[in-house]
Amino acid sequence: MFLFKNLFLKPLSVPLTVTSNNGFHLRPVAQFASLAKSFSCQITATFNNKNVNTKSVNTLLSLSLEKGDTFTLVAQGKQADEALEALQQLFETLMQDDKEIKQIEKTAYSYEGLVIEGEIISKGIAMAPAYTYRTTEIQHQSEMDFGTALSRSIGELETLYRNKEKDENAAIYLAQKELLISLGTHCHTLRELEVKVEEETKNLRGTKLDAKKSDYQDILQRVKKHLGLEVKVTFPDRPFILLCNDLLPSEIDQLQQTQVKGVILKEISINSHTAILLRAAGIPSLVADTQSLTENEKIILDTPAGVVVQDPSSDDFKRARKRRYEDEQQKERSNTKRFEPAITQKGRHIKVFANVTNIQTAEIAKEEGAEGIGLLRSEFLFTDIKPSFEKQYKAYQKIFELFDDITVRTLDVGGDKPLSYIQIPSEENPFLGIRGVRLFKTHPELLEEQLHAIFLAAGNKPIKIMFPMVSSVEEFNQTKSFAQNVAEKYQLDISHLRFGIMIEVPSVLFLLESFNDVVDFYSIGTNDLTQYLFAIERTHSTLKADELSPAVFAAIETILNKATKPVSICGELAGNKDALPKLLDLGMETLSVTHKCIAQTKEEIRDV
Repeated sequence: MFLFKNLFLKPLSVPLTVTSNNGFHLRPVAQFASLAKSFSCQITATFNNKNVNTKSVNTLLSLSLEKGDTFTLVAQGKQADEALEALQQLFETLMQDDKEIKQIEKTAYSYEGLVIEGEIISKGIAMAPAYTYRTTEIQHQSEMDFGTALSRSIGELETLYRNKEKDENAAIYLAQKELLISLGTHCHTLRELEVKVEEETKNLRGTKLDAKKSDYQDILQRVKKHLGLEVKVTFPDRPFILLCNDLLPSEIDQLQQTQVKGVILKEISINSHTAILLRAAGIPSLVADTQSLTENEKIILDTPAGVVVQDPSSDDFKRARKRRYEDEQQKERSNTKRFEPAITQKGRHIKVFANVTNIQTAEIAKEEGAEGIGLLRSEFLFTDIKPSFEKQYKAYQKIFELFDDITVRTLDVGGDKPLSYIQIPSEENPFLGIRGVRLFKTHPELLEEQLHAIFLAAGNKPIKIMFPMVSSVEEFNQTKSFAQNVAEKYQLDISHLRFGIMIEVPSVLFLLESFNDVVDFYSIGTNDLTQYLFAIERTHSTLKADELSPAVFAAIETILNKATKPVSICGELAGNKDALPKLLDLGMETLSVTHKCIAQTKEEIRDV
């Protein structure tokens, strides 16, 4: 490690070399700057005689560091030594983990129509009329000032990041949040922010970071929406292939709710956040010049071949259908057993449930072969604005219709999942403060409305209701009594519902005999349990607790040995193939994993 000793608070420095083929781009820069801000010392980066503040994403990006570039990290202050060591360690990790997005090799093709070649973003074959991207500006009444709009936008991005933190692309939202903080630091009006965004996107042209200009527009549009100017994208209510210069990352979620069959973009890089999200969504996508295509013209999008077929013949459609059928058959062969139960070599049936966040992921989980929902993260409704009772009721009702066995976790915010519209006093350590079940005391009206919606949506179905962050038997009893009082207030029969807890707080391990008398079930949340066992915040940039540590498995073994009520596991460990044999050996019989892991987890269980 190349560090100078911290003598008399002299500046310390360390050289860092970019080794990622992607360069030092927005996502790793955001994580780097976020860690830098945690140290109370001055930290700068120097490259080509340019000196910038590393705590600002925007200024750090301005160095346009590409593979092979070496910059000097300089720190001065009482934490300088500690800061350089932590930042160097993080930088090396970021470089190792930043995998290059390589061009996909194209397959051969034979079409009679005019062929437009392009670059593959996401594989798939689509046939549908072309539809040109269009937006409408809607001016709403808003009395919000710029500062509040900026703060709300930053809070939304933080919430998006936390709600999707198990998603491999969650860092996109963290990157946008840090970028907005950086841009907004010296802006006091919307016009100043617009000018700043325009300047910075202009500076990106011709560099490897040019692909990130849509992120600048995305965060600007988010702020504008709070100030009353909404840019609404319109999509048809029929199947279509979207033609567009570029899309904003935030528009991908909306696109997924339509009948889109494919996307052709003109001005985009396969490394852009939009491209990454299109791949994650599984939407066949291509980069190509669509200037010659016309509205409503029926086209073929063959992304494995990297082509758009204009004016296709009847034989072209037959070929495309055949290729699509062959692709679907291949996927079907790999998924044929996903609906079958997961039986071990010794004949044990292990239930594989899903962790879901909304109706879309619940529907996907159903299609992927989930036997139930082991964790419904109800906070998906509580994001930008407080949801109405009606909205909550309808959302729960739709999800409850999909499965017979469902566990709903009551609102779990606070800590790393803040809500912009509820007031929680400033806390030195939010992870040890007001979060999870503790909201029943600080915000009872919020939880009363949620429980009312859940009870009503459940109908006669035996839904399981799970309280997060319970630390004592008294806490559970008080919360259950609260729930019973809500049911009594609205004259609802909840005798068929079951109440349990997430085991996340280590104190529960020593109280299991008492908990057995009052709870109906347990679910082990290994993410937080591991965090509290090792006293390492699970979102920490450099410190990481080992989820495969013997201490974690010892805690799980203690739970399984002492619990007399059903136990499941819904933390990230449940989907870790390296942990699976040990979990089953300890006696675990119900796993709840992300929808992407269901078929794979079932197959792995069959080999144990």
